[in-house]
Amino acid sequence: MKSFSVKSFGLLPRLVEKLDRLLDRLDPLLPLRPAPVDWARIPAAFWRRDAYHAWLEAVPVTPANNLDDVLGVDRQKTQVVKNTEQFVRGLPANNVLLSGSRGTGKSSLIQALLNEFRDDGLRVIQVDKSDLADLLHIVAAVQDQPYRFILFCDDLSFDDKDEAYKALKSALDGGVYCPPDNILIYATSNRRHLMPDYHSDSEGSHVVETEVHHAEAVEEKVSLSDRFGLWITFYPLSQDMYLEIAQHWLRQLARRHGIVHEWDDEVRLLCVRWAGNRGNRSGRTAYQFARHWIGQRLLTR
Repeated sequence: MKSFSVKSFGLLPRLVEKLDRLLDRLDPLLPLRPAPVDWARIPAAFWRRDAYHAWLEAVPVTPANNLDDVLGVDRQKTQVVKNTEQFVRGLPANNVLLSGSRGTGKSSLIQALLNEFRDDGLRVIQVDKSDLADLLHIVAAVQDQPYRFILFCDDLSFDDKDEAYKALKSALDGGVYCPPDNILIYATSNRRHLMPDYHSDSEGSHVVETEVHHAEAVEEKVSLSDRFGLWITFYPLSQDMYLEIAQHWLRQLARRHGIVHEWDDEVRLLCVRWAGNRGNRSGRTAYQFARHWIGQRLLTR
């Protein structure tokens, strides 16, 4: 064993002093560590990551949507509200996958749930797909808080070479990990199984391109969505429901801006044309039309 002289030990205090001075110089160059989220005051947060660390970023102001604003999906809304009520009351509840047509209220429903159950202790943390590998770190950051947390993954989908879905599978239900009782995962997607579907997926268990055990590959795709206990599917809107939603938002926005609400044959026709020009008849399209129409009225007052 190499021995150290008394002189060597005498150099240690000087070395420590130099290291302290170096750290003092580097400290102002490093990003400031964000303050912890005050969950008693803040209803939602984003999970953020940079080159140095990851953290929860508070969202002090969230959309004002309530459940009455989510129209045309009464059956879906009832299921999700009941599951969430079970959750905030400390009863058994399921992770939820909301899938289907774009613009039909999936994300708006999550926003409305936060406003409905905020006073009951519900909080929402939005997590991007690129940060799914951090799910266990997010759970560790809030599992001891006296609140109920929905980890919200919006517009979620994976391609065949995407490895992030494995982290989500594990967090949902897998291995020896047991998620705490105060956390659920709610995800929205345009794909029911979160993975791309091909015509070959229905061709049975035989060689398809380079995949030998084709049935096992299809099973792998389905296994992710299967770990959500509750599947809720959203469907395209009828024209009558689309117009009803547009009228609802016209009324809401007109009241908010103190003008008279208008709904006649001319407005109705313009609303139909608005959807036709976009090739999409949805709640989002109806809301966008209402904003356009009210904005035009306010501009010409």
